[in-house]
Amino acid sequence: MNVNGKAWKVGDHIDTDVIIPARYLNTSDPNELAKYCMIDYDSDFVTKIKTGDIMVAGVNFGCGSSREHAPIAIKVAGISCVIAKTFARIFYRNAINIGLPILESAEASEKIKEGDELEIDLALGKIVNITRKETYTATAFPPFMQELIEQGGLINYTKKKLGTARL
Repeated sequence: MNVNGKAWKVGDHIDTDVIIPARYLNTSDPNELAKYCMIDYDSDFVTKIKTGDIMVAGVNFGCGSSREHAPIAIKVAGISCVIAKTFARIFYRNAINIGLPILESAEASEKIKEGDELEIDLALGKIVNITRKETYTATAFPPFMQELIEQGGLINYTKKKLGTARL
């Protein structure tokens, strides 16, 4: 699976309350949550990004509470992948569960600049910076996790598996 898009840089220790502030959690509608993605970090974030763009972060991305709303807001806002030096473990798992591809790569996090055009091969963990003509590596997901992401998350993946098992 490949994703292509423009890089949007964010800093270190971006917590789930920055990704989707608690004051907007009075709904579980993904489209409503997406409207407020990163609003306290950059009030124009959702109006600037395009579907398929890529968020590039520093260390400990997604720290804070264990709310699933954070990766949902990012995904539904249009971000196709998040690259970071490191992720908070609960965010990492929540992102996979909802089908948001994430990659850990310190080199990519440091070298990618905002606005760079990226192409990512998720199966290989290969990140190509088209703008800078550089290639970075990240640990690729095992095949079952790649399938889970391709299916759009754990619920769709499980439904497919159960449907297949019943036939």
